[in-house]
Amino acid sequence: MASFSLDDIRSAAEAKYGSTDIELGDDTVRLLNPLRLPKETRTKLAQLQDLMGGEDADQEELLAQAIRLVAEHAKAADKLLAAVGGDLAVLAEIFDAYGRGAQVGEASASRD
Repeated sequence: MASFSLDDIRSAAEAKYGSTDIELGDDTVRLLNPLRLPKETRTKLAQLQDLMGGEDADQEELLAQAIRLVAEHAKAADKLLAAVGGDLAVLAEIFDAYGRGAQVGEASASRD
C-alpha cells in the first residue's frame, strides 16, 4: 500500500498546476493556474473568456481584467499591466502563455 504525506501531494499539485511566472526585472509576477483559484474567480475568468469572443469586445480591457483575476495579488497585476502599457499584442501573448500552462496542467490530470 502506498503512503503519501500531504506535503508530497502539495508538491505534486504544484508541479502539475503551478503558476505561469513572468519576470519583470528583479520581480516575478505569478499568474495562478485556474485550478488553484477560488471557484468564484474561476467562474469570473470563464465569463471573461466567453466575452472575449464577442464582436464588440474590448480585448485590451478584457485581457487586463483576466490578468487581474489570475495574478497572485493586485499589486503584481498592476505592475505587470503598467509594464505592458496597453500593448494588446503583448497582453494577448501573456494570456496565451498563461493558457498553455493551464492546459498542460489540466491535460496531465485527465491522463492520470
